Amino acid sequence: MISVSWILALWLFSCALATDSMRLRRELGSDEERHRLKNSELSKRSADLNEQTCTALSGAETTLKNNTHSFTFRVKSMGSLSLAWVGDGSGVLLVLTTFQVPLFMMRFGQSNLYRSEDYGKTFQDVTQLINHTFIQTEFGIAVSPDHSGKVMLTGDVSEVGKFRLFRSQDFGMSFVSNDLPFEPLIQMLYNPGDCNIILTLSLTLDLWLSENFGATWRKIHDRVCLVRWGPKNSIYFTTNSNGSCNDRGMLELTKTEDYGRSFKTIATRVYSFVLGGRFVFASIMTGKGTERMIHVSVDGGEVWNMAQLPTVNHEQFYSILTANQDMIFMHVDDPGDSGVGTIYVSDDRGTVFSKSLEHHLYIITGSDTDFTVISSLRGVYMTSVLTEEGVVETVITFDQGAKWQTLRRPQNDHCDTETSTNRPNRCRLHIHASYSTTLKMNVPMLPLSQPNAVGLILAHGSVGDGESVLSPDVYVSDDGGYSWLFALKGPHHYAILDSGGLLVAVEHSNSPVNRISFSTDEGQCWHTYNFTNDPIHFSGMDSEPGSFSMNVSLWGYRNDFSKWVVITIDFRKLLTRDCTEGDYVQWLAHSADSSGSDDGCVLGYKETFLRLRKDSVCWNGRDYSLTKKLSPCLCTLNDYHCDFGYYRPENSSECVEQEEMKGHPLEFCLNGTTEQLQTSGYRKIPGNQCEGGFQPDREETALKRMCTSNALYPNSLTKSSSQSTAVIVMVVIAILLMSAVASVWLVKKYICGGRFLVHRYSVMREHAEDNKIEGVDDTDPHYMETGKAQYNEDSDQDLLE
Repeated sequence: MISVSWILALWLFSCALATDSMRLRRELGSDEERHRLKNSELSKRSADLNEQTCTALSGAETTLKNNTHSFTFRVKSMGSLSLAWVGDGSGVLLVLTTFQVPLFMMRFGQSNLYRSEDYGKTFQDVTQLINHTFIQTEFGIAVSPDHSGKVMLTGDVSEVGKFRLFRSQDFGMSFVSNDLPFEPLIQMLYNPGDCNIILTLSLTLDLWLSENFGATWRKIHDRVCLVRWGPKNSIYFTTNSNGSCNDRGMLELTKTEDYGRSFKTIATRVYSFVLGGRFVFASIMTGKGTERMIHVSVDGGEVWNMAQLPTVNHEQFYSILTANQDMIFMHVDDPGDSGVGTIYVSDDRGTVFSKSLEHHLYIITGSDTDFTVISSLRGVYMTSVLTEEGVVETVITFDQGAKWQTLRRPQNDHCDTETSTNRPNRCRLHIHASYSTTLKMNVPMLPLSQPNAVGLILAHGSVGDGESVLSPDVYVSDDGGYSWLFALKGPHHYAILDSGGLLVAVEHSNSPVNRISFSTDEGQCWHTYNFTNDPIHFSGMDSEPGSFSMNVSLWGYRNDFSKWVVITIDFRKLLTRDCTEGDYVQWLAHSADSSGSDDGCVLGYKETFLRLRKDSVCWNGRDYSLTKKLSPCLCTLNDYHCDFGYYRPENSSECVEQEEMKGHPLEFCLNGTTEQLQTSGYRKIPGNQCEGGFQPDREETALKRMCTSNALYPNSLTKSSSQSTAVIVMVVIAILLMSAVASVWLVKKYICGGRFLVHRYSVMREHAEDNKIEGVDDTDPHYMETGKAQYNEDSDQDLLE
């Protein structure tokens, strides 16, 4: 299980609504009902709420009161509190409270460590295990991702001028300590393939590695700016020979596959790099001012290809929205700093891109976009567009970016349709995500979905007037975003428990709270429970990662900041029986038209799941796993992205040629050779498994013309090479560069070049600091920036969000 560690800082207790929030308009949804599923075999998830009566659960109040536990942490003022779950299903929760005072160039502090073995119901003060050492909050509690119970804490031993590492291999029951031979700059980074191997950076930008879980260390490189663990125990990092990481356009990207015993430089003139799925991305300087372009490799940096994307100017940027093993979603900013751009989707090589969505909203003053991966149903993504009228609107794709559509009107919303005669967009649902949080709107949580809670999405949304925008409500989808239900009035914190069998929510309010809402039918009916007679100033809600747990912890304080309180509610006894075979029904994912033979076909096959009946109040259990049946589909237009140079007009399934590409040969650079593409406008969506049916003509022909990338790297440059060898290699590179200038110029006249990645001003740093974010890359948990000193306000948007 991936560990969860988050800091409940004192400044989070007050929230303000910005007065400059954009007014969001909606569209009246169609009056037609959602197409029915096959009633004889398959269950329709969303019941008609007008006909449904919600009844109270017998004995719920008494049962939950007997299973509610409270614990108070004594923390000095100016203190903070960090949490980390250890292991998978172990019930172990570590809590670190920290009090620190900055004094000139030094910091003085005190830390207390608490441990729970029962999902946060009770805690034991185990501070003596770390010898009452001050633990720096920026390093937090480093928990291994392999569920083995490994934990590391980095202590500041100011009296001896050293840093001390506390290590546990038994879920925090005991710790051993040893002094570090360096001053750490970032948290310890576990090798995801072997958590005994640890990486970190020192304050002097030296890269250190331990092969025995931190007991001993050796320096493997110096002048390191960025570092990541790669696949198969590889390590990727950037360096600068002049020692300045701020000069990012002069960085070298280096890789080692033997834990630092030898190195290979795989790219030069690097501005930044990212690992995503099986792809390596690098932003490479072109040698002309600050211009740079994205390069992609699928073999660990051995061969680079330039991403075939539209040309951008100095006011524009690229941003990788998400990447998996099959493809990449890339945002390309429109000219003029308009705050919008176009989403392009790649082929399985990450090189050839096609247009997916225009007018994609990407906030001008920061690095936030509403792009959201829906993990509860394959192929589903949500984001926001800015319409020609200046209206922010949520759109969704169910086929990995092939087509996008607006959200349907919620089935039980309260939008007044009588006033919508001349405002057809008024009653359309808008989902609030990162854009709204950047505007300081009253949105405490982003959309939530979990892979083991198939089809479920919880999100804040607005329908109708401006009041709805300023105080969003909670909406639920139980079919992956095809339909939505109004669930709770006003903003809430929410969580998914028991693989979707239980939903819980607590109102987001500046006033003390004492009530939690919960649902056992995927959000159609909600019950309430008063968990305390002495309300708390609510700060956050936490449960064990993975959505299998039945325990939820509510964190807050009473009276003053020195009395942190955790109230843990165990819902297990509320569900009096285990689920049996009769509690599950078949459900066809992506079903829209039960009369069609291709109903439910997405990305080449159908998925039929066994899902819990809405009226079954039972426990899925920790051992619950999704049961599904796959059925192949014939290929149709829906199984294809528009090919390079083509796009789908709005409300159309057919691909048409882009005006600017007409009359131009479709050529691109691939593996050093110019390729010519002959296409009817379609290419199969990466990962699509359809068979037969529609098979459009498509052919790539090698023109036997050499082309080259601007990512220049010596193939055999290693640190163990002699100095003379290095000089020879550099001379050879220079000769190759001069001989390639002509061909590069020719290629740039076509599609191969001119894809410049250029920076613009952003407040990424301010946003990160305001939200206590130490890094901007949430996709890859094994990546860390080398401290805030490396953030540039004049920063690129080319990293994964």
